[in-house]
Amino acid sequence: MKLLRYGPSGAERPGLCDAAGRIRDLSAHLTDLTIDNLTPTALATLRALVVEELPIVEGNPRLGVPFTGTRQFIAVGLNYSDHAAEAGMRVPKEPILFTKAISCLQGPNDDVRRPRHSQKMDWEVELGIVIGQHTHYVDVDTALDHVAGYVIVDDLSEREFQTERGGTWDKGKGCETFGPVGPWLVTPDEIADVQSLGLWLDVNGERMQTGNTANMIFDCASLVSYVSQFMQLLPGDIITTGTPPGVGMAKSPPRFLREDDVVTLGIDGLGRQQHRVIAWDHGR
Repeated sequence: MKLLRYGPSGAERPGLCDAAGRIRDLSAHLTDLTIDNLTPTALATLRALVVEELPIVEGNPRLGVPFTGTRQFIAVGLNYSDHAAEAGMRVPKEPILFTKAISCLQGPNDDVRRPRHSQKMDWEVELGIVIGQHTHYVDVDTALDHVAGYVIVDDLSEREFQTERGGTWDKGKGCETFGPVGPWLVTPDEIADVQSLGLWLDVNGERMQTGNTANMIFDCASLVSYVSQFMQLLPGDIITTGTPPGVGMAKSPPRFLREDDVVTLGIDGLGRQQHRVIAWDHGR
């Protein structure tokens, strides 16, 4: 299934994307898509619905984050061997973990705000893992049994805040709008091999990133297992798994996002996002 939420911000309705790419409304069955709908039992109930009997949503409505209620947004740094090489950094012996603020979550095609005083706003296309059940001290062999699905994440970053202002990476990762997620939550049965997915990202139509999840240093199962050794993972938690090469800070000279830039990105089988960069105070 490709689960989604559509409609104005704060008033989204539940839906899914059918095989023809049309949005089908789930409102007769759910009030909203929440973390409670991501458990194996809840997903099985949704999977039993006859998609062709669900109402078609006309037009091209806004898409929100595919589900609500996320409590932890965990990110992995330097998880692609080719990205570590372009950054001039050693391949980590264990996953590098940091957090993104829950308040940065937003729809996949919403405008993104360049933070106040930002000079080094950067892009990062990433595969996100969405947890579907309580996950604690799981082993690698069973880790993916705890996954509800996968999403596209743009792990937007402000590099000066991240690396030049002291402390941890978090302060450059959780700025307002720095977590576009979606368009869909795609359940694992739709993906033949999560470690063989192409990723790409364009800025103003120019290809910046091209990669494949085959180049992850720590694969999805290893990451779920690893994170679960340090914290309890709950339904709706997102682990965003790192980015391939081509980020702005690694360009020569470095290239960063400015107002009116348009970022477009996608992952095989998971759809695409597109967002425009606006000033931090635009429309306030």
